[in-house]
Amino acid sequence: MDTPLNTVAVIGLGTMGTGIAEVLARAGREVIGIDISEAAAVQAVSAIEASTERAVRREHLTEEERQGALARLRTFTDLSAAADADLVIEVAPESYEIKQQIVRELDGVVRPETIIATGTNALSVTRLAAESARPERVLGLHFFNPAPAMKLVEVVSSVLTAPAAVAAVTELAYALGKEPVAVGDRPGFVADGLLFGYLNQAAAMYEAKYASREDIDAAMKLGCGLPMGPLALLDLIGVDTARTVLDAMYTESQDRLHAPAPILKQLSEAGLTGRKSGRGFYSYDKAAAPGSSVVVRDALTPLESGQQIGGREIRSVGVAGSGTMASGIAEVFAKAGYDVVLAARSEEKAEKAKARIAKSLSRSVEKGRMTAETAAKTLDRIAPAGSYEAFADVDLALEAVAEDLEIKQQLFAALDKVCKPGAILATTTSSLPVVACARATSRPGDVIGMHFFNPAPAMKLVEVVRTVLTTDDVHATVREVCATIKKHPVDCGDRAGFIVNALLFPYLNNAIKMVEEHYASLDDIDAAMKLGGGYPMGPFELLDVVGLDVSLAIEKVLHREFRDPGLAPAPLLEHLVAAGCLGRKTGRGFREYARR
Repeated sequence: MDTPLNTVAVIGLGTMGTGIAEVLARAGREVIGIDISEAAAVQAVSAIEASTERAVRREHLTEEERQGALARLRTFTDLSAAADADLVIEVAPESYEIKQQIVRELDGVVRPETIIATGTNALSVTRLAAESARPERVLGLHFFNPAPAMKLVEVVSSVLTAPAAVAAVTELAYALGKEPVAVGDRPGFVADGLLFGYLNQAAAMYEAKYASREDIDAAMKLGCGLPMGPLALLDLIGVDTARTVLDAMYTESQDRLHAPAPILKQLSEAGLTGRKSGRGFYSYDKAAAPGSSVVVRDALTPLESGQQIGGREIRSVGVAGSGTMASGIAEVFAKAGYDVVLAARSEEKAEKAKARIAKSLSRSVEKGRMTAETAAKTLDRIAPAGSYEAFADVDLALEAVAEDLEIKQQLFAALDKVCKPGAILATTTSSLPVVACARATSRPGDVIGMHFFNPAPAMKLVEVVRTVLTTDDVHATVREVCATIKKHPVDCGDRAGFIVNALLFPYLNNAIKMVEEHYASLDDIDAAMKLGGGYPMGPFELLDVVGLDVSLAIEKVLHREFRDPGLAPAPLLEHLVAAGCLGRKTGRGFREYARR
């Protein structure tokens, strides 16, 4: 196993196998591509030719380097072609039967020291290794799609794997320009282990008709900065593949969060497997190339005609609160041309909140995002007040006070008395029941949720939360207002977590459980999700920014609402909060930070 891995056989030349073959050839390795289908082998070569041609056009590769890479790639249809390989990477379909047969046959083909790597992301590497006469040289090597672009490679050891084999493959991964993460053998490993639970919850949310596919996907892209929404990602991965991975995860974990949502089975068995079939959660342009990413309208696509119900006229807005969120929301409305009353418990607090807005606007001027004149006019539209009595004439009153139900109910009772008839009352709560705020008033039909994301001036998403009592015209008005303030509204019902937090926090909780179980380190998990999942921040980076106390409170709310054992907050999170380690704001959370 000390031999350099210069010649590599790739078995299975589908999308992933083709991508891996390209990465190896471009890195100077001799590549033996093997597929039982000659047509698949021909298509793989064509795909690599096209991909490397694009790389030359983008100046990522010279024409000489391209020709060298293509010359190092040979394709075959027989497994015996792997005889001279130092490393074999199999990326055959996710089936024990198929993969076990390949491993057994390779024993009679390759040299004793050749390393055999499986590209599985769902099956047991240990079980596959047990099929070999030399299980110590069998391991997992999980690339991410598209392989040429994605930096993460998970190197999976079984209890039988020799350390020398792991070291050799890890060294190769670095030579390929990848970031290897060492993990143990369990379904999903790190990245998919966290990712697929989240995707499954999104599918279940859609199946329950809690929100539309478009709103679920938009919420996670705009609210979390993800490159793709979960349902679009399921279509890219393949609904059938996702179901296979989740089945394997559930078999091991028995966690209901991993039990495949029934809709995944229904779509799979109907042949609606995503982009590759032309239809999954979305419908794709079949006239374009196979696997087209172009979404076309279907019966579930929302009408573009906009609101059918007339809304109320909104000219002035009241914002209750003096914190970061309140001042951010006031700034958003003032920028959009609304007259804003910014009310706090004292005149001094309201003036401080306005001063915070002035600083924010000054930064925008310095960065060339607005003129000094526009900033001055925006600030002039904001009137600070030390009493909620100043909301007497506003058309829309939003509260952004402490996330405490009793405090919010008291405020709504006060707003009910102060605000004129027909004024809309909105809460920016992220986790409390909106209907409980509505019931504190004599006009529950006028109450709605408008969950902004922090920082409000920068984040485009607003979750519009209507209760069973909210009237249609109030809902229509709030959606119109969102468009005016250049925010993207997504509709959701009044239940814990709405869309974003209900999908985000179980994922964060599962990441903590991985550390508790000593499966992977904080750094490896963060790296895996950023490099393998395209997340802007790793889960532990995000937890420390959000605040561990805030995260724990949201997870408790979710657990209390849905009563699912898998949603119970991880004990490690509870211990850190009890110890006062709340993240960046205290200088220590999952990591330590320099005090300012």
